[in-house]
Amino acid sequence: MKRRFDRNETWIRWTAAAVLGLFFGCVGPPADIRPVTAFDVERYLGVWYEIARLDHRFERNLTDVSATYSLRDDGGIDVLNRGFDPASKKWKIARGRAYAIGGDDEGSFKVSFFGPFYGGYHVISLDRDAYEYALVCGPNRSYLWILARNPQLSEAKTVHLIESARSMGFDTNRLIFVTHKQHES
Repeated sequence: MKRRFDRNETWIRWTAAAVLGLFFGCVGPPADIRPVTAFDVERYLGVWYEIARLDHRFERNLTDVSATYSLRDDGGIDVLNRGFDPASKKWKIARGRAYAIGGDDEGSFKVSFFGPFYGGYHVISLDRDAYEYALVCGPNRSYLWILARNPQLSEAKTVHLIESARSMGFDTNRLIFVTHKQHES
């Protein structure tokens, strides 16, 4: 005989599924997107400048955006994001931590800036020779960044990364190009 669930049991199951989705469903890459392999995290460490991004509320209107990655004692990565808010004339800083979620040589991480809540960070294209530029996405196609080791990236390399992102289904017409004026810290 098939057991029927009462309303409380059904609500508990849906709530549990939603909570599990918050903790585990938001870290993988978007469908049909594969993070780079043969990824060397040691070479990826250091400062990266944001060249372009899809708009989202936590970086809205910021200029001079950069991310600094360094190794943690527990094997993870410390993340320091900073950007200048021209309206308030102040730097906004966010500190987080990231941990590999793919294989040891895959550019796929879960990253957290808010306690136990993690989101995805996936390197989906990379200058394999010098690690000078990268294309990074989040857990869905609403999050995309073009990063470089310098505040400016050549037009040819930028166009190449935009075309790569477009071919992966990202709405590159919505990209915001970040200015870098090097405001006082």
